[in-house]
Amino acid sequence: MVIKDNYTNSSKYLSSLNDYNESEIVIVGAPMDYTVSFKPGTRFGPQAIRAASLGLEEYSVYVDRNLRDKKYYDFGDLTLPYGNVEKSLEIIGKATQEIVEDGKKPLFLGGEHLISAPIIKEVYKKYGDDLVVLHFDAHTDLRTKFFGEENSHATVLRKATEFVNNKNIYHFGIRSGIKEEYEFSGKNTNMFLFDVVEPLKTIVGGIKYNPIYITWDIDVLDPAFAPGTGTPEPGGITSKEALEAIHILKDFNVVGMDLVEVSPDYDHSGITSILAAKLIRESILSFL
Repeated sequence: MVIKDNYTNSSKYLSSLNDYNESEIVIVGAPMDYTVSFKPGTRFGPQAIRAASLGLEEYSVYVDRNLRDKKYYDFGDLTLPYGNVEKSLEIIGKATQEIVEDGKKPLFLGGEHLISAPIIKEVYKKYGDDLVVLHFDAHTDLRTKFFGEENSHATVLRKATEFVNNKNIYHFGIRSGIKEEYEFSGKNTNMFLFDVVEPLKTIVGGIKYNPIYITWDIDVLDPAFAPGTGTPEPGGITSKEALEAIHILKDFNVVGMDLVEVSPDYDHSGITSILAAKLIRESILSFL
């Protein structure tokens, strides 16, 4: 198996099972940050999130559920060939394929946002045009190229539009991008600027029975709450709003998720890593 041959597991997320076969959810780290355009370092995100998770309770008072009652396995980080973008994306895609074919839900920790492209593509192969993609981010990520490169963390959602039904792609919290990206979204996808909670409430009735994939870029949050990221963008949401968004989706048919762009070198007092770890906990307990 690709996933077994390409990982290093030096720590695990809180309360992870010891047996892959027993799991319903599989956590995988994708420590790739080759196309980050401002401050690098997100390759260290997955391990920082895992370490921070050990400071959390297993019980969530928000949803009255306990991690001990969930079956998830942390496979550790994939071993990716440093600097080789295409090969790394291929490994991430094959790992996702194996998880999905085994009837489990993928939960990826980034790493830069480009890792989401092969993950979403493999999930789409299983669920087809019914798949809904919810994209929480400060940035549009709809460019065709960035610094001349088609493979970039700034092009990841544009790549998703090549196979996902465009009308099933929803962007939330967006506050940064070039004019052409907004124009593209206006004609093709669904974009909600600045806010997350209220826009999400307006669309959940129409997606309740769809398979849903969620991609969280931690920079959707204001840098006051998540400074540990490579492209911070002032004017974002609060940590309370991020948690509320997760809880709105409680018991929905979420079939996979990723959380990306945590960069611990810029993380004052570890507040971004602990926030990311808590978002993962609430996601596992709410809908994964």
